[in-house]
Amino acid sequence: MDFPAGATALMVIDVQKAFDQMEAAGARRNNPDAVAKIAELLEAFRHSGNPVIHIRHSNTDPQSRFHPFQSGHEVRDEAREIDGELVLVKTVNSAFIGTDLDARLQGDKISHLVIVGATTNHCVETTTRMAGNLGYETFLVSDATWTFDRKGLDGRTYSAQDIHDMSLANLQDEFCQVIRTSDVVANLPATRGSNVTAKLRN
Repeated sequence: MDFPAGATALMVIDVQKAFDQMEAAGARRNNPDAVAKIAELLEAFRHSGNPVIHIRHSNTDPQSRFHPFQSGHEVRDEAREIDGELVLVKTVNSAFIGTDLDARLQGDKISHLVIVGATTNHCVETTTRMAGNLGYETFLVSDATWTFDRKGLDGRTYSAQDIHDMSLANLQDEFCQVIRTSDVVANLPATRGSNVTAKLRN
């Protein structure tokens, strides 16, 4: 498993309090430890000197939990950015649409993306598909993303775990490699004093 030093970025998608509010309102999710895994990956990337990109979802509907004036728009403390880390705001599922993400990545010679966040079958999957199609070596961390139960067109309720597993199966080898947090932590190299920490700044 190859994560080139200085050319590998962690992308953290939509770790916002709206999802906690959905769960509190009764929505059932999988991977209850996903945010803890994301925090572990953030620590690993920061320690190694490889860049981190934070993606936030901003809904234009004032009634949406993700509207900037709603408390759900706020980021979980465990996933909050630190000084020097890039934050991009999107209004659709893909982090590449309506942002300059691709141009920033190309400009800073980032070739490998490690993707985590929420939800597996929406913004994470859409961004992962686009990253793969754009030519990035893309890794999706299975235990650092999650989703919720969802009712199908047939009226059946599909479990969050089944939806999560099917999304991963659809993506594997076609758009990305599906890996686990431990795989990243064990293989992530330090940048050995390079200036990568100055990359991808706001």
